[in-house]
Amino acid sequence: MTNLRTLLLSVVCLWTINANAQRYELRDDWKCIPVSKMKDTGTAISSPDFALNGWQPAVVPGTVLTTMLENKQVPDPFFGMNNKQIPDIYNTGRDYYTYWFVKDFEEKVEPGQEAWLHLRGVNYSCDVFLNGKKLNAKLHSGMFLRQTYNITGQLRKQGKNRLAVIVYPPDPVGNPNGGQGGDGTIARNVAHQYVAGWDWIQPVRDRNTGIWDKVTIEKTGKVNIKNPHVITLVPGKRIPGATQQPATIKVSAELENAGTTPQKGILHYILDGNKVSKEVTIQPHSTVEVKLPDLSLKNPKLWWPNGYGAQDLYDLKMQFTQTGKVSDTETLKVGVREIQTEWNTTTRSKQISVNGQKVFIKGGNWIISDAMLRFSDERYNAEVRFHRDMNLNLLRIWGGALTERPEFYEACDRYGILVMQDFWGSGDCNGRWIDPAKADDQWTRRKYPDDHNLFLESAADQIKMIRNFPSLAIWCGGNEITLPVDIMTPLRDSILPALDGTRWFVDYSNSDDMSFNALGGNGDGPYGIQPLTRFWNYRTWPFNSEIGSVGVGDHHSLERFLPEANRIAPAYSAETRREKVDSVWQYHKYIGYDGAIEPYGKATDMRDFGKKAQLVNFDQYRALMEGFSARMWDWYTGVIIWKTQNPWTSLRGQMYDYYLDPNACLYGLHSGSEPLHVMYNPADTAVAIVNNTFRHQYDLMLVINAIDMKGNVKNLTQVFVEIGPSTTRKIIDINREIREMAKKEGMFLSLRLLNLDKKPVSDNLYWLPDASGNYSGLQTMPESKATTTARIVSNGKVEVTLKNPVNAPLAFFNRIALVDPTTKQRILPVFYDDNYVSVLPGESKTVLLEYTAKNGLTPVVSVEGWNLPERTVKIDEK
Repeated sequence: MTNLRTLLLSVVCLWTINANAQRYELRDDWKCIPVSKMKDTGTAISSPDFALNGWQPAVVPGTVLTTMLENKQVPDPFFGMNNKQIPDIYNTGRDYYTYWFVKDFEEKVEPGQEAWLHLRGVNYSCDVFLNGKKLNAKLHSGMFLRQTYNITGQLRKQGKNRLAVIVYPPDPVGNPNGGQGGDGTIARNVAHQYVAGWDWIQPVRDRNTGIWDKVTIEKTGKVNIKNPHVITLVPGKRIPGATQQPATIKVSAELENAGTTPQKGILHYILDGNKVSKEVTIQPHSTVEVKLPDLSLKNPKLWWPNGYGAQDLYDLKMQFTQTGKVSDTETLKVGVREIQTEWNTTTRSKQISVNGQKVFIKGGNWIISDAMLRFSDERYNAEVRFHRDMNLNLLRIWGGALTERPEFYEACDRYGILVMQDFWGSGDCNGRWIDPAKADDQWTRRKYPDDHNLFLESAADQIKMIRNFPSLAIWCGGNEITLPVDIMTPLRDSILPALDGTRWFVDYSNSDDMSFNALGGNGDGPYGIQPLTRFWNYRTWPFNSEIGSVGVGDHHSLERFLPEANRIAPAYSAETRREKVDSVWQYHKYIGYDGAIEPYGKATDMRDFGKKAQLVNFDQYRALMEGFSARMWDWYTGVIIWKTQNPWTSLRGQMYDYYLDPNACLYGLHSGSEPLHVMYNPADTAVAIVNNTFRHQYDLMLVINAIDMKGNVKNLTQVFVEIGPSTTRKIIDINREIREMAKKEGMFLSLRLLNLDKKPVSDNLYWLPDASGNYSGLQTMPESKATTTARIVSNGKVEVTLKNPVNAPLAFFNRIALVDPTTKQRILPVFYDDNYVSVLPGESKTVLLEYTAKNGLTPVVSVEGWNLPERTVKIDEK
């Protein structure tokens, strides 16, 4: 908890304003007060001379609740049952969380300059005042609608200014009476729905009321460039890294003239040394869209999804100049790529291509980075990087949350993660099912939200905000339900074609247009523990938008938010087939492991439960991705896991916890999703290879070894193999060889693909149960004799080597961590090129750790294995 709080505070403090910048953020030194304590008007409050007696520091961007937490007025709602101690807006009334926010700043304009105020996100409605004058003609409403005001005439000549914003909560706020979205009425607003509670979170008490996104000041000349738009066309079928035929770059922008006289000038941009320009005249008080001539970009460096090629990005600089003087400048990153979709008649689902190459989608469902909207570039970078490390290539932004922020998309561009962006609706709140907890019937809920025009206006604005990011691949109407027809039709047929027109629009997340439902049911799921064989044998929906399982972390993770009295392991009863679960675990939405822990031996305490849960986690997600990959283009064109992260301290569906500490789910996916992968099918005992790259892979040596619990290694086969691009091949059945060996106490199965340099390109270790389905051998396994060394490679990079001697037992499932030697707590976040690693007898394995190094702190390395008690190792600084 301390590490995360330090990270969040450091992000706030890092912001500095460049005196020469044309755009800067109003971030620090905001003040606020509840409306119940301030009866003065906005015109009075926004006067710089108005005394702010009794006002308190405010967090902006942020919410009322983040401000209250920062001021120690509420306990941390993510810890234990603290959230129950915070008054809920449904009971207090909206005024309790209605707040004034004030910011004093210095700014003035010179002759010929225009000044602009931008608010990128307010939840839910607001009035905006500057220096005694109201800026908005009517109440601004809508969580997903940016605001821009020309404040040139309102800035004081002496340069001292005051901005005052009164922020009102959503209306209605919704009754958090359990279930998905409480009574559902939160969806009557054009806002996010999870804040009334879901099956992975308790209600957010203020419903995230506040100035939740950036507030910026921009200065321009008489002409302001707005909403630049870049489209890249990449015809044909391309090969990563090859010499490329030209790509077409199409660029446009809106130009606004806020003045009283016509403005003539040149709009131009520069990309890779190419300058494209056009002379334009803009009439007074008007905005025009200008389309620049197309650019044919020779031998472009292309942008590819993770696992397929590089994520090259170009710098584009756009300017409007008048008689040689710059009126405005906009800069953006451009990824040259083209998204295509087509119907796969074999699977009966859509398949996605990038630059003419079909891409098998291995995705995760993303809720939001932080449930209280405490966003930062650093956190976005860490979370998206984790998904890159899982070898995934897509994130779906779930419809009960929000349009993700540009900084999130920047991280996805950087790491090659495609994005499927839902708009703001969910079947749970919007009437797909009968639900006795809901206030309104299905017919009424089907028409949510109340203001359809606001929804469409907001959608158009958010499309403009994120449409330039190459990672954005799919627009989705809603989660598990279509939007109301008078929203969906203009969105699909008019707004998206006019403002984007380059991406697939799927009407809802499990639509037949995406994945034909020939099985019945909802078209997605299941959401819990499955037998490993089921991932291989059972044919589910051909592009499953939600399928997932468990995700409890180890005891280090659990101790961060569970009070000591509640650190009690769930107890499974074989007779009732139920778990007895502590109340705090239940409050944090624990999803059952059923009997999956039992084959490893009944958990003795929370630490033992967490340790054994990691074996289940790894196996579940490795098998999930292997099973889908084994039938790509035959049964499936993609799969999206529900879900891969938590914005709250939830005990389900996460590859790393809220504090950015990875668990074994992440590394199970890291293994099962690797682009070139050797794998074992537990259903038919066959070994197969999947090649999820665009290149034919030749001269691969397949090595299959069986290892018993004492470390004796038996080679089962060694053979050269090859495999074509984007395909799966079954190689050999090994049932006869392993059946007898595993019968008594189980065994280990090592599968490796070696290149001509005899280096592993895929290294996969399975632990197989005994004849009764138990891991009896693991329970009596000899203690590991592996040794660990660590050394600094460079600033922020540590190399850890585990070495297992000859004639020793296998060093099984070793969890490496970086630890603060003083607090004994894990340093977070840390990125590992692998973890939960095993080392065969007579071998060694090296893992690279990356973290943000701090002056004066020399961490130590912690290693704990299944058969290795936790130990710490000093890092060699030489």
